Amino acid sequence: MPDAPAPNSAKTTAAPTPKTKPEAPDSVPENTVVAVPSRAKSSPAAAIFGTLSVVLFVVVIALWKQGVARDKVVAQNQNRADQVLAGAALLQTQVDASTAHTAGLQKQIDEAKIESVQRKTELDNIKASTVELQTQMDKARVTSAGFQTQMEEAKVSSIKHQGEAELAQTQTAVMQTQLTKAKTDTAQLEAQLKESQTQAAELQTKLAKAEKDIALSQKPAAKK
Repeated sequence: MPDAPAPNSAKTTAAPTPKTKPEAPDSVPENTVVAVPSRAKSSPAAAIFGTLSVVLFVVVIALWKQGVARDKVVAQNQNRADQVLAGAALLQTQVDASTAHTAGLQKQIDEAKIESVQRKTELDNIKASTVELQTQMDKARVTSAGFQTQMEEAKVSSIKHQGEAELAQTQTAVMQTQLTKAKTDTAQLEAQLKESQTQAAELQTKLAKAEKDIALSQKPAAKK
């Protein structure tokens, strides 16, 4: 609102402009005396001028108070606006930090999910390998049980064969003894056979000589 012009008067004090904002009393001092010319000595124009001066002074004071109050309100609003802006900036900073932190957490969550998927895949592979190993172990156990059975049978067979081998060795020893005895008997028989043959040859010789002697002894008897 524009300020009203103040007239130059010796009886009134011109109010300062709102730009300088000097400290002014909140109300008109009680001891202030406004000189009003007497009716006898003053003209109507002077009375009107004095009244207008008083009214103008009161209006200026009111406008000045309104300006001061407005400036206070503006300053308060400005302070509030600055506080709001500062709070908004702080909130924006916090929001940015929270957004960055959230982005970091999201990245960590994504990495954790990827790692979890990898761990799950590895776990599935391990489970599959475990199942395969279990199958192989079962087969190995069956094979081992078969080998164990075969070993037991082989032990029984070995014991049996061992008994048979021992029996065979005993029989072989007996047969070897018998063979040795047979060889000895054979040698003796051969010796006896040779002796018999020798004796037979001698007997044959003696028989032939005896027959010859008999034949010789029969010829003279025939001549007689």
